[in-house]
Amino acid sequence: MKTILLVLDSVGIGSLPDAHLYDDQVSNTIKHIDEAVQGLNLPNLGKLGLGKLVSLQNISGDSPALGAYGRMAEMSAGKDTTTGHWEIAGLITKEPLPTFPHGFPAELINAFEEKIGRKILGNKVASGTEIIEELGKEHLETGSPIVYTSADSVFQIAAHEELIPLAELYSMCRIARNLLTGKWAVGRVIARPFVGVPGSFTRTANRHDFSLLPPGPTVLDALQAKGEEVIGVGKIRDIFAGQAISDSLPTKSNDEGINKTIAAWQSLKSGLIFTNLVDFDSKYGHRNNVTGYAQALEEVDLRLGELFNLVKDEGMLIITADHGNDPTTQSTDHSREYVPLFVYGHNLRSNVNLGTRKTFADIAATISELYHLSYHCPGDSFLDKIRS
Repeated sequence: MKTILLVLDSVGIGSLPDAHLYDDQVSNTIKHIDEAVQGLNLPNLGKLGLGKLVSLQNISGDSPALGAYGRMAEMSAGKDTTTGHWEIAGLITKEPLPTFPHGFPAELINAFEEKIGRKILGNKVASGTEIIEELGKEHLETGSPIVYTSADSVFQIAAHEELIPLAELYSMCRIARNLLTGKWAVGRVIARPFVGVPGSFTRTANRHDFSLLPPGPTVLDALQAKGEEVIGVGKIRDIFAGQAISDSLPTKSNDEGINKTIAAWQSLKSGLIFTNLVDFDSKYGHRNNVTGYAQALEEVDLRLGELFNLVKDEGMLIITADHGNDPTTQSTDHSREYVPLFVYGHNLRSNVNLGTRKTFADIAATISELYHLSYHCPGDSFLDKIRS
């Protein structure tokens, strides 16, 4: 049995009932993008039933869906990439991962500076592109790495690749990861390398995430224990800190993510391909780039037909998201939203309404039942609803 689990990073479909607790009550990522560009062209997502979940200008909700469709609420506290993916894999995070809206405490920064042998710049909440424009020149003059955070649970280190080589930047991130435990245990330490000259800096595709280990076993562990392969495409390996990932295929774009998913499918005998398409979030959502986000959605939609062809004769395709990131709002951070759920594949029923699922962990429960695993999580399997 082969399964593709495809995460459209940040493609939310409307604010959750508790979104006001996160200042996200007006967020609706895909609907607001659709309105801003006067109609998205997403025929393949339309075939899966997107128009039945959210009202969009060019997508009807009247036609029968190819497979099963629904939406999922996040049960975990927060709206972070890490907690979203952990919940998809079966783990609920009851307490939100720590954030640092006023910068990191002096005790932590002092310890970090001592271990890396350099002073740092920044230590504040900032947009990644804006802070390198603000501090990049000083960084080049002093050799001090730029440390910053956001509304998410992240410790980010930016450095010019020609000044601080990638190997050294990644080493700094590992040092930070070892320090960021207990009350400072952020979800991710992120290397943010860039190149260029003052006034024209550009972040490179050599980003690398150093995540917390999942606090308990996930369905990925259960798959591996039964001898199934788990192939991570994109930043999946980073999100799970390498735990229960048989093979990792890093990517530098959504398009490469689709290519590597197809290649993995062709070599996979049995197991799970877990793919994250990050461009929606990293390149467009966090930069409030509505046009870029819209174009990225349409480009991925064009390629979904290739994945349909892979699974129509064997296996299953699950498409979802991990949170929202509405680029039409003032915020540049993630938003607390429902996420879509689409399931299509061989010998699966069509036009099945899965309704509103109470947790992303319903996916883990379904995978557990599909592969006959002894893995139990807070989710409810929907396998009986989709099998013909």
